[in-house]
Amino acid sequence: MKFKFIPFIYFICVALSIQHLSAQKILNKIRVSVKDIETNQPIALAQVLLSSGKELGVTDAEGSIEIESMHEGKTYFVIFSYEYAILETQVEISSNNKEIIFKMTPLGEVLSEVELDNHKKEIFNLKRLKPVEGTAIYAGKKTEVVLVEQVIGGLATNNARQVMSQVVGMNIFDAGDGGLQLSVGGRGLDPNRTANFNTRQNGYDISADVLGYPESYYTPANEALSEIQVIRGAASLQYGTQFGGLINFKLKEPQINKEIELVSRNTVGSFGLYTNFTSVNGSIGKFSYYAYYNFKRGDGYRENSNFDSHNAFAHLEYRFNKKTKISFESTYLEYLAKQSGGLSDVQFLEDPRQSNRTRNWFAVNWNLLALKLEHKLTSKTELSLNVFGLNASRKAIGFIANYNFSEPNPFLDVDEQDNEGNFIHERDLLVGQFRNWGAEARLLTHYDINDRESVFLIGTKIYNANNTSQQGPGSKGTDADFNFYSDRYPEYPNQSSFNYPNFNTAVFGENIFNISDSFSITPGFRFEYIKTTSEGEYLDNTISEFVPDNRSFNRNIFLLGIGASYKPDNYFELYGNVSQNYRSVTFSDIRTTSPSFVVSEDITDEKGYTSDVGVRGKVGKNLSYDASVFGLLYLGKIGTNFTDRVGWERSNIGDAFIYGVESLFDFNLKNIFWENYKQIKNNVFINTAFTNSQYYKSELNGVEGKKVEFVPLVNLKTGTNFGYKNFMVGVQYTYLSEQYTDVTNAPYNPNNATSVEGAIPAYDILDLSFSYVYKKIRVETGVTNLLNNSYFTRRATGYPGPGIITSDPRGYYFTFEFKL
Repeated sequence: MKFKFIPFIYFICVALSIQHLSAQKILNKIRVSVKDIETNQPIALAQVLLSSGKELGVTDAEGSIEIESMHEGKTYFVIFSYEYAILETQVEISSNNKEIIFKMTPLGEVLSEVELDNHKKEIFNLKRLKPVEGTAIYAGKKTEVVLVEQVIGGLATNNARQVMSQVVGMNIFDAGDGGLQLSVGGRGLDPNRTANFNTRQNGYDISADVLGYPESYYTPANEALSEIQVIRGAASLQYGTQFGGLINFKLKEPQINKEIELVSRNTVGSFGLYTNFTSVNGSIGKFSYYAYYNFKRGDGYRENSNFDSHNAFAHLEYRFNKKTKISFESTYLEYLAKQSGGLSDVQFLEDPRQSNRTRNWFAVNWNLLALKLEHKLTSKTELSLNVFGLNASRKAIGFIANYNFSEPNPFLDVDEQDNEGNFIHERDLLVGQFRNWGAEARLLTHYDINDRESVFLIGTKIYNANNTSQQGPGSKGTDADFNFYSDRYPEYPNQSSFNYPNFNTAVFGENIFNISDSFSITPGFRFEYIKTTSEGEYLDNTISEFVPDNRSFNRNIFLLGIGASYKPDNYFELYGNVSQNYRSVTFSDIRTTSPSFVVSEDITDEKGYTSDVGVRGKVGKNLSYDASVFGLLYLGKIGTNFTDRVGWERSNIGDAFIYGVESLFDFNLKNIFWENYKQIKNNVFINTAFTNSQYYKSELNGVEGKKVEFVPLVNLKTGTNFGYKNFMVGVQYTYLSEQYTDVTNAPYNPNNATSVEGAIPAYDILDLSFSYVYKKIRVETGVTNLLNNSYFTRRATGYPGPGIITSDPRGYYFTFEFKL
């Protein structure tokens, strides 16, 4: 299955879109002003949209925006501002129009939180990215936006199951670590540390190494977020080559009408949880700022699972004028966590709280810097430049194999014993240092073809990484000692030291061709030069010598994609896209850190395609929906397989096809049952993904016909939210069917002795959440896993110890917030 026809289709669609652009007269520079109908005063920050959902702009302090070009004829406008009734009106655009004035009616009363939420959602499309935002294009793509401030759930613990409940198809590792790390995947992508998404914060990369080691050890505090943006499929062209797409954490912005605003949130919860989140923000003249500090500590549900975390962030922004602004951001994270290790299936059934690892520790130090310049060259052309850097480390000490503590270490002449007669082995120590920097420039311009507006985006990115990893013997102590003891234990088997000087540069572009007011085609491309290098040595115990192992991969990648959107009105859209994808081998693919498996000598990159076809929209005021079918073709998918020759081996397993149906339906019960009660909110959502998969080609024995790992057939999240005045209650139910963790499709076996292989059984979770606001005080509380089900979502193959990583049982949280 080569899909060689895709480039042909791509260029045909581009040619046809240009050829069939219809002529229609466009008028230049129309001023739009928005005013209060009673006082005639200008209204700032009002959104001006077309009925198609396209945003024309947000009014300035004088209540105005300038629109460069509009088609002649009748145009339907929608004007939105929080303190005013939504204005929907039709205007005849002609050459006589130099200024259009819209007058909005005040609501006449202060809205409660529930009413404000209902009012905001009256405009459809606020939960999806617009076709063009800033210097990015999202037309024809599957986009989902989580409005974090509207989530009723465990924000303090970064509970991804609740926060991302309306993002379809997400498979989440639930580690019960207070939300220190986000691990999500979907469509057969391994959720481990979100490594198959391009993960960003405010538009810049935050993972360890985008290509060489794309795992995310840092996750922003949900209490600081305004949105989580998820873009699938063809998003790879703008944000990288990966199969998963993009997850972008958008942090809150400074208040423009206050010099200072202080928010403090304190949370207590089960298993010794305490968190504090304190933020300050405001604007003084042209200068704006936002900063927060977040502290977390907890004992964890299981033994040996306590953690302590410190996270700080600062955003400084200066607006030179309406056209130019510059911002600087600094992020700091440091945490130390004790790791309780994996359990066998038998141990999990006996007592999921137990732990047989008392000396495993994990430490992260993360320092991110970013500088962004945004400039409007003209009213039609925008430029952005993002320069960012990372200086970080992650350290792990403990046992990454099933050591027998009743026997001495075979590599040592003398081994110590504790009071109970157990042998005290030295621990494995793994240290990774990440030092990288990057810069991404984007230019977006609006222009006309045959008197119809098009949008062109061109961008380039350069990324340089100089990372290191070292593995060797740690101390015999029980504390978080991250020093190597190679001189003391020179024959320790798992020793290596490597440098990874990786380099990547890319050029990408997209263009929206508006064939009509309702139909557009968006082709795009991405060219990448990738150099992945591994330089170092490892200890070969068969000869008791260090062996050099230097590898270098250089490749030029050219990817194509195309999207289409048919949107006849604001309440219906048919969209589709197809894109080529690519995933380079990471240095964890090249060099193993675990004695549990080896890496194939001829492992290579993954290639493939993703596609989506779907419909989204709104039926009246009672139902909004997004339903799509998707396909993901993996060529040379990397995974682990057991062979008689070497045991567990990491290699290119084979070619796989993953396909399914994803849908989100949100029913507004308030308009059905409580239409005359403005202070009531009531909705029900149903988020479902039905996914199937198969390895259809492989050179390995017993692989063809098997299911792909981490693909549950059914992934369901459903719930209801009910609000009266400032009181809110939310109920959410989650169900995932059985999923395999290895390519052998080993079934779940409660008597499994190895603990590494075997399916993850189906599980379901019920969560209950409450929220109440009184003036400047907010109280939140809830119960997670209300039914107290015992379940797990992950089997670790290496660190923090092979086996089942148990998820949390029933727990509670209580949050008190005040705002000044």
